[in-house]
Amino acid sequence: MNLTRSQQLIERAQQVIPGGVNSPVRAFKHVGGIPPFLASAKGAYLYDVDGNRYIDYVNSWGPMILGHAYEPVVQALQEQVQHATSFGAPTELEVLMAEQIIRMVPRIDQVRMVNSGTEACMTAIRLARGYTGKNKIIKFEGCYHGHADSFLVSAGSGVATLDIQQVPGVPVAVAQDTLVAPYNNLQAVDALLEAYPGQIAAIIVEPVAGNMGCVPPLPGFLEGLQQRCKEQRILFILDEVMTGFRIAPGGAQEKFKLDADLITFGKIIGGGLPVGAVGGKKEIMSHLAPAGEVYQAGTLSGNPLAMIAGYTLLRELDLNRHIYESLEQKTQKLAEGLNTVFGKAGVVHQVPHVGSMLSVFFTEYPVHDFAAAKAASNELFRQFFHAMLNRGIYLPPSPFESWFVCHALSEDDIAATLQAAEDSIREIVPTIKL
Repeated sequence: MNLTRSQQLIERAQQVIPGGVNSPVRAFKHVGGIPPFLASAKGAYLYDVDGNRYIDYVNSWGPMILGHAYEPVVQALQEQVQHATSFGAPTELEVLMAEQIIRMVPRIDQVRMVNSGTEACMTAIRLARGYTGKNKIIKFEGCYHGHADSFLVSAGSGVATLDIQQVPGVPVAVAQDTLVAPYNNLQAVDALLEAYPGQIAAIIVEPVAGNMGCVPPLPGFLEGLQQRCKEQRILFILDEVMTGFRIAPGGAQEKFKLDADLITFGKIIGGGLPVGAVGGKKEIMSHLAPAGEVYQAGTLSGNPLAMIAGYTLLRELDLNRHIYESLEQKTQKLAEGLNTVFGKAGVVHQVPHVGSMLSVFFTEYPVHDFAAAKAASNELFRQFFHAMLNRGIYLPPSPFESWFVCHALSEDDIAATLQAAEDSIREIVPTIKL
């Protein structure tokens, strides 16, 4: 039997890369099988090394909001690369980028560029501890803020996908300073605040959880967190690595009318290149070195390629804000269509969505937290994933990851996706117990 090129490549990769991949969820461990190795992408489509085309609902886990190889970004990168790929010194692009972020996101004063969403969240927590003089933080079960030690307690994303209960290498002392509450549960937060009075530096939250699947906040949840932080002199940190510039031009801060102390960004602000950022109130941000004594640094922070790609993309989104209405309409149509397909087949399901993020959970009950997400049928998701992949639809290879809709997705693409879903469910329903 002849192996496909993807099969050949995973065998080679496993010899030289741990698990054969450079980020765990790519390994398809949760769904099984061999991941297709990708060769190129354009618009809403991916092309693998074996010549297969897929309609893409991963979109590099969010940043390709206008589609792959978006021409203005490509042109900007081609022009910039002729000048330099890195300086390790200040550039005008960094200033333009910070000004653009501040212009689009309400109620932030300053921005520090870093190199990833993980680094952004790590910096935000260090800054919160340095500013408040307190050590403990509250995060939420199933929320993922990167792989820094503080965040790998009850984390979502790849940690949930691989069912890693305790992460080797995370010191017990670090884990003890990370307090965990169920998402959407203010009563649990109150219990932690009562148990650790005057010890909590920050509450960090994904305003729309995207790392246990797409789980929207219940009415009053985010506002309740913000109010408790203000009352108890705790920093309120929004992790907008996913939601920033995706669910609204100003992200969740705009959409939910919030006033966070610090916000972390990533994904879209790099236009597909590695980047992250922390933004917030000047009073707090001024504690970062060299203005203050909370140290953070990075040789490639503000890299000119990441800056020009992100700045170009954000400018496009800022000047064409109607794109967000179009994205919501497409996402709504996709969600409604999936509800119809699953409903006709008698398959219990939930399709939560916010902006251009959505997920499919095969469960009877609404999903408001990580416990409900974990209770959904993983086996049905696994079968559905592969049936869709075989029909040219590229979904996140885990139920604990959000889908992302891009502006390049056409009405025909949505129709093709729904037809594939109908055919997939028809194929697998006889093999499952409903």
